Amino acid sequence: MEVRAVAKDTGVSRRKVHLMVDMVRGKRVDEALAMLRFIPSPTARTVAKVIKSAAANAESGFQMSPSDLKIVKILADEARTLKRYRPRSRGRASPILKRSSHITVIIAGEES
Repeated sequence: MEVRAVAKDTGVSRRKVHLMVDMVRGKRVDEALAMLRFIPSPTARTVAKVIKSAAANAESGFQMSPSDLKIVKILADEARTLKRYRPRSRGRASPILKRSSHITVIIAGEES
């Protein structure tokens, strides 16, 4: 049984989230949360929040034990980009792209 949790339009770019996602892919849920706890980054807190949400979904919806859960698939996809402009010299403008991302976590019970 696979359980999913999605965080949409997080305020962090896909490129930054991808670093955290690659680190926890394939790990057990409690091990991944322990790893993310010691990373001093707001991105790590965001990814940990989604993993906790998926574990809570599995526990409440499907009566799965949180200690037996493993991250099967975790994705960081590109979301909408806010486009802003910064004034430059001689009346010109340069773009500022404020990127965001969608984080999807799919967990399943370990086969023993």
